[in-house]
Amino acid sequence: MRRNIIECLFPLCLLVSAGNVLAQEEPPKAAETTLVSPDTPETPEAVSVSQVVEDYQIDKRLREILRSTEWFESESVSVDNGVVFLTGTTSDEKYRKWAGDLATKTEDVVAVVNRISVREPPILDLNPSYYAARDMLRSFIRSVPHIGLSLTLVVVTWLASLGAQKLADWTILKRIQTNLLREVSRKAVVIPVYILGLFLILRITGLSQLAMTVLGGTGLFGLVIGIAFRDIAENFLSSILLSVQNPFRYGDLIEVDGHTGFVQRVNTRGTLLMTSEGNHVQIPNSQVYKGTITNFTSNPNRRFSFVIGIGYDTSATDAQNAAMKVLFDHPAILKEPEPQVLVEQLASSTINLTVYAWLNAQERSLPKVKSSVMRLTLRAFEDAGFSMPDDQREIVFPHDVPVRMIQSESETSRTAVSEKPKTAAKPAAKEQISNEAEGDFTSEADELNEQARKSRDPSEDATDLLNDTPSNERTTKK
Repeated sequence: MRRNIIECLFPLCLLVSAGNVLAQEEPPKAAETTLVSPDTPETPEAVSVSQVVEDYQIDKRLREILRSTEWFESESVSVDNGVVFLTGTTSDEKYRKWAGDLATKTEDVVAVVNRISVREPPILDLNPSYYAARDMLRSFIRSVPHIGLSLTLVVVTWLASLGAQKLADWTILKRIQTNLLREVSRKAVVIPVYILGLFLILRITGLSQLAMTVLGGTGLFGLVIGIAFRDIAENFLSSILLSVQNPFRYGDLIEVDGHTGFVQRVNTRGTLLMTSEGNHVQIPNSQVYKGTITNFTSNPNRRFSFVIGIGYDTSATDAQNAAMKVLFDHPAILKEPEPQVLVEQLASSTINLTVYAWLNAQERSLPKVKSSVMRLTLRAFEDAGFSMPDDQREIVFPHDVPVRMIQSESETSRTAVSEKPKTAAKPAAKEQISNEAEGDFTSEADELNEQARKSRDPSEDATDLLNDTPSNERTTKK
């Protein structure tokens, strides 16, 4: 009997021992944790209560979960035979649905009756504005350290640029004589410092990714900038080339693109001229560089010419000698290079002579001297009795044409009176070399420069590339 009992219990003991071994080899499963977000609430797959679930346990577990979310007001949970009844209020439909899904997935729940109601928001609800303002204030407070550090970096970048500029002035920029090249080299040293500071500021404020996307992502920004600043870049490069080649200097009288005037200043945008009318003319440097530049001051001697006609009954040689005498006697005409009077054209009724003469344009005014020489030449031809007919066609008869005039008695008497001997005319006064209308022959460059000093400079604070001092300081010194 005892043996039979042992034989029956032995298999049972083996089964119990195997079960204990399997239980020790398989570790218990950890409970899964579900993260709940108020924006996108998700219900867990299952809510474990215990191995033996009672209604009061389900009630207690669900009530604690709903209370901990703080999404519900007057929440209540009751369970009867596995049926869950949910009551209370919430502010959003998604929270109501989340509570129902949560109860459905709870262990041993048969059905869920969701009686949670959603509150209607008031007509004048300022809570969203309050929450938005609160979030903005929090964001500002959190960004205060970043703003302070960014401002500190701005100051450090500015000081570093000044230091780099001073260091460049003391070292490599001493060897550069041209003012424009010195300015360009200084900017080439300072700009990388600014770029590095800007990159650090954007990196701290969290905008570096956006800046890299805008600058290097699509290339559209660079294309737009290139098109917009094409003329500015062209004028800037032209100013560098003009400064290197130096086709004119400050105070030179030049002609560019139909404009003639004295050079007042050259900046990175254009060349400023003072015309003889006292007007400021600013020409873009690209037009100056690509156009034809006539510099009247580079050579102090200038030549002028004019045409004068004499009749065919006048000796051309005598007329040339008379004009040459006027030129040699004039104090403003240079003897070297020598003046010339040439026969230029045999016109229909006149022999046209062209008078060439040289003068020092830095000391003499070309319009005034030319006016004086033309006036004196005309007077010399008149005193010499040279005929100067106008340019018209004449009919010449090879043989004399007899003409018989019939005079009345009254005309005969008037003719007799007119044939009485005339008294000799008084000799004409000697022509003066200069008169009140022409004034002296000094150059008007000093007068125009004086007008330029009195006038308002269009860009007073701009740096003159032809001079090391700003234009306003140069005007004060003068």
